[in-house]
Amino acid sequence: MLLKGKKAWAPLSSILHRQQRKSLFSSSSTTLRFPITTAHQPKYPSPASYNPETCGASSSSSIITTTRSHHSLRISWKSFCSKAETPRCWSCKALPHAAPFLVCDDCRTIQPVDPSVDYFQIFGLEKKYEVEDGNLEGKYKAWQKKLHPDLVHSKSEKEREFAAEQSARVIDAYRTLTNSLTRAIYIMKIQGVDVDEEETISEPELLAEIMEIREAVEEAPNSKALNELKDLMQKKLQLWSDSFANAFQSQKFEEAINCIRRMKYYSRVNEEIVKRL
Repeated sequence: MLLKGKKAWAPLSSILHRQQRKSLFSSSSTTLRFPITTAHQPKYPSPASYNPETCGASSSSSIITTTRSHHSLRISWKSFCSKAETPRCWSCKALPHAAPFLVCDDCRTIQPVDPSVDYFQIFGLEKKYEVEDGNLEGKYKAWQKKLHPDLVHSKSEKEREFAAEQSARVIDAYRTLTNSLTRAIYIMKIQGVDVDEEETISEPELLAEIMEIREAVEEAPNSKALNELKDLMQKKLQLWSDSFANAFQSQKFEEAINCIRRMKYYSRVNEEIVKRL
């Protein structure tokens, strides 16, 4: 009986080996199966090699689920990605109450500049070309009341530096977004389209028009004539600004760049007129 018992109980490794060979080459299942042996153990990629922006990040921890079925491994891949860590106040370690996180809502400490926050986000604006100047001005003044370096003159050197950087960035953001030309160039930039601001126009008709306008500016007898030319430039700027808005919305970026070139020329003429007034 003892011998029979030993004979009935074949080594477990032999049974598993036979089961694995049947399971591995089974055509009745579409599940990828890996034999449970050290030599064939699947290598799991490192979570660090996955980009949260490209593989669907989630707030929960990522794991690999493995289940044994018929002595094989079934691998269920879940996202290795996790969201970027939420920034905290460098002073009191509090979490931000809202974005953008320029000033801590708990301790009122000014935070370091976050380059990932664009100019539209600073003012809580939708990322589109048309903006409402009235709302923009009010939000600009509200930020300056919180960020102006004079308000933190008694604070640490570190916070004074942050205040100077944040205030300068808010000023640049306001100037950029309130000007139709610089706003057009900026929104193209954050869309990944570079605009060569030094590129010249070779169209004879446009060059002839610009030369004629500049001659009119130089020969203007009085401020009334200059103001009339200024109004003309404003109308042309608005016309091409509207054309840019339509081209950008339709993602016709070459056409949008062409509009920017014309806006640039009319803007320069307008600046010359303002200097003479």
